Amino acid sequence: MAQPLAAEPKERAGEAPRARAKPLLDHPFRRKKLQPRPLTIHATAILALLAARPTPASLAAGLPLVAAGQALRLWATGHLRKTSDLSVTGPYAYLRHPLYAGAFAIGCGFAIMAGPRVAAVVLPLGFAFFFLYYMPRKERIESERLSAAHGTAYGAYRAQVGALVPRLRPFRPAPRSEPTRWSLERVRDNNEQSTLAWVLVGTAALLVKWWL
Repeated sequence: MAQPLAAEPKERAGEAPRARAKPLLDHPFRRKKLQPRPLTIHATAILALLAARPTPASLAAGLPLVAAGQALRLWATGHLRKTSDLSVTGPYAYLRHPLYAGAFAIGCGFAIMAGPRVAAVVLPLGFAFFFLYYMPRKERIESERLSAAHGTAYGAYRAQVGALVPRLRPFRPAPRSEPTRWSLERVRDNNEQSTLAWVLVGTAALLVKWWL
């Protein structure tokens, strides 16, 4: 008679629970993304896509912005270590918010790709939302969090590095630390592959609308 399969051994007392493998792509309907602000942004993007009338000229003008914004985000997430360590390498040596700068470039690029009529409506609204509400709020929250975590080190960094306007020469912390190399694993840990996937989907959708 065949022996029954043995059950997997349970974790021993005192052992740390096994970490669950992180999904490759972020779930689009997480609770965090169902809040009013993200829902408004997503609804605006969907309406802009439905109203889009891309042309060869609009695609050629907007696509480089999208590509540059995504490249900046990939560069940044490969250096980002969240609150546990103050990130001052890679693009963070030139500006404090490369992820937001990249997202802004991507949004502007898509608005331009969607055609002149969509750009005429979305760009002014996007500029107002980003510079009058989103960035001031993020700057306040993140400055408080990083200042509490890193004290004078963050104060010196913030005083010398602009939020969105890049420095001409990279910031060098004192005492000088070893530079952190860009890491693909860190990109995945920061879930930038989900942003890249949606950028590719949006680009493909606009190309299909133009083709049809």
